[in-house]
This record gives sequence, C-alpha cells and structure tokens, in this order.
Amino acid sequence: MEAKAQAKYVRITPMKARRVVDHVRGMRAVDAVDVLRYAPQAAAETVRKLLESAMANARQAADQAGERFDIDALHIVETFVDEGPTMKRIQPRAQGRANQILKRTSHITIIVGDEVAASKKGRTR
Repeated sequence: MEAKAQAKYVRITPMKARRVVDHVRGMRAVDAVDVLRYAPQAAAETVRKLLESAMANARQAADQAGERFDIDALHIVETFVDEGPTMKRIQPRAQGRANQILKRTSHITIIVGDEVAASKKGRTR
C-alpha cells in the first residue's frame, strides 16, 4: 500500500529542497524523520512535516481498507521536487537602474509504501 503527500508553492528554491530530499530518498520513513529532525538545512523542516503527513495518510488508508498497519515497515518509495512559479521582484539600484530578484517556489512530493512497494521501484538503501 502506498500513500502520497504533496506540498505546493513552498517558498524554498528547488535546488535547496532537492539536496534534502536526495539525502532521505529510499530510507525507512521512521529513520528519515529522525535524520530530518536534526538536519541543519532550512528545507528539512518542511520535508519532515510532509513526510509525517504521508505517514499519516498511509495510516488512514490502511484503516479505511481494514489492513494491518506497521509504521516501521514504511519506506520512502519515491520523492521529488518540481519547480513552482517564480515571483519576480525589483530592487532599485544606483543611477536609476533596477535588479531583478527571483523568488523561487517548489512543489515537493513524497510517496511512502511498504517494503514490497519500495523494492518494486528499486530504491531501497
């Protein structure tokens, strides 16, 4: 069984979010939460909350299906960061010029599943 959580329009650049997501890809979900809790990157908190949401979605799906749920068996099956819309701002500079500031956003997706789903994708660590 797989469960998905998605955060859209997160005000973190996709490049910085991918560094965090790449670090936990394929790990057990419980271990990944522990790693993200103490990671120094700013994106780690957002990814951790999203991972915990995916784990709660998996619990909810298992309860609705009447299946047994074991949180220790959950693995991160797939995770990726897509680029969202970029907000464009102007910063005044000397002699009437202007610099453009690009405030980038991200769409972060995490899919968790049991060991069988993780091994089918071939992304276990």
